[in-house]
Amino acid sequence: MGNNSYGQCGRKVVENEIYSESHKVHRMQDFDGQVVQVACGQDHSLFLTDKGEVYSCGWGADGQTGLGHYNITSAPTKLGGDLAGVNVVQVATYGDCCLAVSADGSLFGWGNSEYLQLASVTDSTQVNVPRRLPFSGVGQVKQAACGGTGCAVLNGEGHVFVWGYGILGKGPNLVETALPEMIPPTLFGLTELNPEVRVSRIRCGLSHFAALTDRGELFVWGKNIRGCLGIGRLEDQYFPWRVRLRSAGWGVRVHSAAGQQGSLPPGPGASQMPPAAGTGESPGGASHRPGPVRL
Repeated sequence: MGNNSYGQCGRKVVENEIYSESHKVHRMQDFDGQVVQVACGQDHSLFLTDKGEVYSCGWGADGQTGLGHYNITSAPTKLGGDLAGVNVVQVATYGDCCLAVSADGSLFGWGNSEYLQLASVTDSTQVNVPRRLPFSGVGQVKQAACGGTGCAVLNGEGHVFVWGYGILGKGPNLVETALPEMIPPTLFGLTELNPEVRVSRIRCGLSHFAALTDRGELFVWGKNIRGCLGIGRLEDQYFPWRVRLRSAGWGVRVHSAAGQQGSLPPGPGASQMPPAAGTGESPGGASHRPGPVRL
């Protein structure tokens, strides 16, 4: 359900349909298997089935549907290319670039490459079929994340690698790279006293990143639009910074969700409270400190 201007909801585009007033829920039955994950991009959608197959629909002008063309597709269609016969376990997208992780730890990509996301396999800025990304030194990929201009992967050792363009997490000097660079594990809390700390999950918003450790600590970095990083200030953050939750003893136990201009770190249930003086609410109602919310 939602905006179907380009068929991203998996149904035929209806000319002049007013999506803001639409409550139409469309059931899609175009899959060979059960859908186990859905990832939504700017104007396209990806679907992963329990058979490890990837389907897509929506806007394809940058090749983000991965179907070998640049047209609109209104019905979920199975991807081929380098994904043919591959058992995929995760898909990721946000803007117009897409990544997929296979069961054996390989990484695949397609879609927009204006910001070097797929420059390891092509000089083209648009890739309309999935390509295997031959990244050496990364190891087995466990999870991938796509932002608007940057990408990240998490390997089996709990290390985070980033590439693309923007604030990538290794300080202000790294703005652009076509090959993944590892963010030092010490920035996620690894020390001699805490040698077992590992990153367990990663997420991307449009221009910011989030990483969750196995200790339940949330780290963020990137563009801090309207305080979306939740770090208590409005400046951009150039390397991972631990988010301090307002209630003592909280830990992020499930996952973090990073959106276009906001992030949500789940914690123990509590009623939403208005921020007190000095707690980080900026003029206009934007808060740059996390507060408890009942979900």
